[in-house]
Amino acid sequence: MLTFFGKRNRLCDSTSRRSFLQIGAAGVGGLTLADLLRLESQAATGRSKKSVINIFLSGGPTHLDTFDLKPEAPSEIRGEFKPIATNCAGFDISEHFPKLAQVADKFSVIRSLTGISEEHTNVQSDTGWPENTLRSIGGHPSIGSVMSKMWGPAQLTAQGSAPTFVDLTQTSKPGFLGQVHGPFVPDGVGRQNLSLNQQVTLNRLDDRKALLAGLNTARQGVDSRGMMTALDSFTERAVNLITSGEVAKALDLRREDPRLLERYGVEKDQQNQRMILARRLIQAGTRCVSFSWGGWDTHGDNFNNMRRQLPNLDNGLSTLIQDLDAHGLLNDTIILMSGEFGRTPRINGGAGRDHWARAGFFFVAGGGFRHGQAIGSTNRLGEVPATRPIHLQSIFATVYKQLGIDPDTTTLIDPNGRPQYLVDERKLIAEL
Repeated sequence: MLTFFGKRNRLCDSTSRRSFLQIGAAGVGGLTLADLLRLESQAATGRSKKSVINIFLSGGPTHLDTFDLKPEAPSEIRGEFKPIATNCAGFDISEHFPKLAQVADKFSVIRSLTGISEEHTNVQSDTGWPENTLRSIGGHPSIGSVMSKMWGPAQLTAQGSAPTFVDLTQTSKPGFLGQVHGPFVPDGVGRQNLSLNQQVTLNRLDDRKALLAGLNTARQGVDSRGMMTALDSFTERAVNLITSGEVAKALDLRREDPRLLERYGVEKDQQNQRMILARRLIQAGTRCVSFSWGGWDTHGDNFNNMRRQLPNLDNGLSTLIQDLDAHGLLNDTIILMSGEFGRTPRINGGAGRDHWARAGFFFVAGGGFRHGQAIGSTNRLGEVPATRPIHLQSIFATVYKQLGIDPDTTTLIDPNGRPQYLVDERKLIAEL
């Protein structure tokens, strides 16, 4: 078992979150991989080829020191950082994002975000909904779980099978869709290995499959609904995932070019492993990869905290964009990045910024969208949207539409038998 431990981040609500990644196991709860594949086989409906990488900036990043700087504001508002020009006219970002500035034509930033709540949770970034909405029945499902429900929990590729939804840091939840559509978490939660036990050869596995097939054939004589045939199919897909080894290979960074790892800045910040793992998983056939990055609850010492984190995020994210592009994957991969909310325009007595749900940013890259732009704006102090306010759910509606999932017509049946729309605010972002 190979384990990558990240930094322990303690938020202002005293929640301690330590992100980690252990390689070598599959499954959710008591369900085996074959169980997960068997329990959901719904055919795709209008799917596109596009995939999603959803990055959650835990703690609530400051908009004023990242993508919405106010150089003309008073010093107690504008802070210590200056904006720099990107390769797109009129689109400025923080001086600590010099590498992102060089690829700004491949991403957009929504600066006039509305519809966000002041809550320390990734639920809004994952679903578009506040945490307490439908909480009694599990809450709304994450975008990856919706993709699993619509398309099935496993994707068949030329090399074998890949899970539709992978969560590298245990941040996403399936909501009312249940654990069948929860993410595959490669951290030891499950018990089904991604590679064969060393004591089981392929020939021995074939013998076991032949024995199972013989037993199933005998039982199918009394199976009037064809359930055993279906069981064979799902078991075969589970075996294919394991024996093909593509997912295990994707998670093995020893197979990656050390020069590329250096470009990602993995030695400076191991969290950037998640960036390159996301690209490798998308390349292996996974359709949604989620993970958290950093700790942004900067009630005190905001600017030193930003100086430590922003360059590493700049390094990893800009390289991810370029890496996907070099592999011909960027046009079909939507990169999302957001936090819980923005931070207060006025700097507090501890050189920090507090929670501020009246403004924030949302980052979107790739995916075949029109990029190289800042959409909307806040007022001169960064307090509230001033032009083109865009609801958080409109971002999700636009992404769903790009994935081939129509937010105007698609509903999911909750445990009470009621249809639930993916989002209520379904106006698409025309600029994208």
